[in-house]
Amino acid sequence: MKKSFFSNIHGDKKNKLTAAEVSGLWLQYMGDSMAICVYKYFLKIVEDRDIKSIIEISLQLADEHIIKITEILKEENFQVPIGFTEHDLNLNAPRLFSDKFLLFYSYIMTIHGLTAYSLALTNSQRKDIQNYFFECMITSKELFQKIVHLSKSKGVFTKVPPIPSPQKVEYIKSSGIISNLFGEKRPLNSSELSNLFFNSKKTGFIRSLSIGFSQVAVREDVRNFMLKNVKLAGKDAESFDMILQQENLPTPDNWDNEVTNSTISPFSDKLMMFHAAFLVNSALSYYGAALGSSLRSDMVVNYYTVHNHAMQAGAICYNIMVKYGWLEKQPEADNK
Repeated sequence: MKKSFFSNIHGDKKNKLTAAEVSGLWLQYMGDSMAICVYKYFLKIVEDRDIKSIIEISLQLADEHIIKITEILKEENFQVPIGFTEHDLNLNAPRLFSDKFLLFYSYIMTIHGLTAYSLALTNSQRKDIQNYFFECMITSKELFQKIVHLSKSKGVFTKVPPIPSPQKVEYIKSSGIISNLFGEKRPLNSSELSNLFFNSKKTGFIRSLSIGFSQVAVREDVRNFMLKNVKLAGKDAESFDMILQQENLPTPDNWDNEVTNSTISPFSDKLMMFHAAFLVNSALSYYGAALGSSLRSDMVVNYYTVHNHAMQAGAICYNIMVKYGWLEKQPEADNK
């Protein structure tokens, strides 16, 4: 097995962990303990050898992260989270997703990981913590490139549409953002097009994953939430696709048909709710970022709508997880 990238990270350990550093480590521990369960199940059902290799790397990295984070927290006499364990996993469950979806899942979750590591790195002050998150970025970058290459070779990678080079440099001449709501709309700029495409892809992923989770959830309120998430995420993905179609631009592939009809859950309701909450919180972040770079008013209105949908889903997630005692409390500041 390849030598761990995380076994020899050195740096200044004189200062106590800051709140930002604890947050980054704590959230990563929760996410990777979930990922270990997910990828162990994927390894049990995967048939394609190339995709199996991707899942093996993903599982190895998640295992290494957990080991390193546990080591850091214990050295600081800091409470290690419980996260997710073998009690949240059923390896005897039949196939719920196709091999193609397993690859797409790895693609989306690696994107989320790269984003989280970048934020955690820039918020860290201690050199050893910076080095750790930097190594996470390096290994995830390598994994991401392998996933993209494999997806292209298997013909399951949807490319973002290209745009032509402008003939000359131009400046915006009107500040009337509302004026184009009912009138003629200008073509999408590169940022708007990129955000629409990726938000459609990520939100479509939420819909497809929620379809699978809705089929296997044990508790009625968890199942009802997943069905609601299918509906909300479906509307949101379709709203992004509609704008692209109106511009005669291609839309990302739909992955709903890559979910089987299995009703036996490979994961606990707790894990599936945490997974849904993670994706909803991520959606709030990238919808907000896209809103900030959108200058067409129809898109501004659309992002407000999908952001509201994510807020609704997040509130339901929170209430269900608290109801069943599934939501671990993050470390808090002293009560002064």
